[in-house]
Amino acid sequence: MQFTLDATSKNARACTIITAHSNIKTPVFMPVGTLGSVKALDMQDMLELLGTEIILANTYHTYLKPGDKTIAKMGKLHGFTTYNKSFLTDSGGFQAFSLSDISKPTKDGIEFRSHIDGSKHFFTPKKVIDIQHNLGSDIMMILDDLVALPATQERIKTSIERTTAWAEESIEYFREKQQEGIGVEQNIFAIIQGGTDKAFRTKSATELCAMDYDGFAIGGLSVGELNNEMYDTVEHTVQYMPQDKPRYLMGVGTPEDLIENIERGIDMFDCVMPTRNARNGTLFTSFGRINIKGAKFKEDSSPIDDECECLTCKRYTRAYLNHLFRAKELTYFRLATIHNLHYYLNLMREAREAILEDKYAEFKTAFYKKRNL
Repeated sequence: MQFTLDATSKNARACTIITAHSNIKTPVFMPVGTLGSVKALDMQDMLELLGTEIILANTYHTYLKPGDKTIAKMGKLHGFTTYNKSFLTDSGGFQAFSLSDISKPTKDGIEFRSHIDGSKHFFTPKKVIDIQHNLGSDIMMILDDLVALPATQERIKTSIERTTAWAEESIEYFREKQQEGIGVEQNIFAIIQGGTDKAFRTKSATELCAMDYDGFAIGGLSVGELNNEMYDTVEHTVQYMPQDKPRYLMGVGTPEDLIENIERGIDMFDCVMPTRNARNGTLFTSFGRINIKGAKFKEDSSPIDDECECLTCKRYTRAYLNHLFRAKELTYFRLATIHNLHYYLNLMREAREAILEDKYAEFKTAFYKKRNL
C-alpha cells in the first residue's frame, strides 16, 4: 500500500491510497457488499455507473456461505465477483457482536453458532487472517472484541485488553505469512476500541498504533451511543492515530455523520445505510431525506434530486419510483440503490474538492444550509 496525504483543511484530510487493485481518493465511502455483492446491483453498476474504487465484503458471512475455500478456488474475491478494484474485508467481530445471542467472546477468540444452520465455529485472530488470505482482500481487518453501549467499565476494559492481545498475535502472524509469500499484496488494519471512555480510547489507540499496521480503524461506535458522544470520541481518538496512515471509522453512517467525522480527520467510511434505506423507500438528497412511498409523490414529475446526476435522476421521475415501490417491482431496488450510493459517493468527491481548496468549513456550512430550507 502507498499512502499520500494530499491536503488538509484544518483537521479534514484528502489522501490517496494505492493498493494492488486501485487508486483510492479520500475521503472515501465504501459500499457494503456483504456476500461479495452490493444488494440490487451488479459489478458493472459498481464499476461503470458508480465508479467505485473499493467495496466492503464480510469475512463472517463469506466464510459461512459460499465458504472462503470455495472463493479461493474461484479466483478469490476479485476473480469470483469480477470486481477488479479493491476489497476491504471486516473480521467478523461485529457479526459476533450483532449476533450476540449465538456467540460468546473468550480470551482466545469468539465462539459462535452459524445463523444459517446452527453449526459451531470458533474465530481466532489467526483463523480470521487465514480466511481473509483465501478471500484475497486488499485490506483485511483483524479480530476485535466489540461491545454494545452502554457497557460497564469492566466489560470495556476486557474488550480493549483482548483487542490489544489479539492485535499483537495478528500482526506477528500476518508478517510471518508475508515472509512465506502469502498475502504479500494484502494490507492489514487494527481496530481501536474503548467505548466512549476517553481514557480507554487513549489506551487502546496508543497500544495499537505502536504496532506495525498499514492503517487503523475506530470501531465500537454507532452501537447505541448519542451522536455527540460519537463525534467527541472520534475527535479525541484521532489525535493518537498516525498522520501517515489511513484512518477508518467503521459502520458510520448518515451523510451528517460523514461530514462531521471528515472534519475530525477520518478518511474512510462504510455503512449499510444508503443501500438498506433505498430498499425501504428512503432516498438521500442534497436537501435531506425523502420517503418515496409517500402519496404526495404519486404524480410528481420531478427527479429525486434536481442536483443529482445519477442514472435514476437523469431518466426517471419521483412518480415512477413511487409506482415501482408500491407495486413491489424489483426494478425499484436497483434504481433507488444507484441513487443513494451515487449521492454518498458524490458527497465524498465534493468533500475532497473542498479540502483540496482548503474550504472544508464553507462546504460544511453549505451542506447544512441546504437541509434547513
